[in-house]
Amino acid sequence: MAKYLAQIVVVGVQVVGRAFARALRQEFAASQAAAEARGRAGKQSAAASSFTGMTVQEAQQILNVSTLKPEEIQTNYEHLFKVNDKAAGGSFYLQSKVVRAKERLDEELQIQKQDPLEQKQQQQT
Repeated sequence: MAKYLAQIVVVGVQVVGRAFARALRQEFAASQAAAEARGRAGKQSAAASSFTGMTVQEAQQILNVSTLKPEEIQTNYEHLFKVNDKAAGGSFYLQSKVVRAKERLDEELQIQKQDPLEQKQQQQT
């Protein structure tokens, strides 16, 4: 009886292991396909997100902007930076998050300036 139970456990572990490996390969292939579909600007943006540790969406949420308009970003940045100043009773941590969010959005604006043709293609899709 113990022999059969051990065989069932071994077979079950093998089945789960194969299923996990197959799912991992599929996920890797899907992420590769998505990266290729985003194109060069998408790769640069993903690299910037990886380097800064902050996505564009997160930076937009921190600065409370819905679009990448430099004037709106600068206005919200200045306001949030002043409000979170340590001398005014603010938080240095929040102030640094505001600075990093502005840096991330500035990087994204630079990436978009580098490849305006691709930006138009992304807007059409």
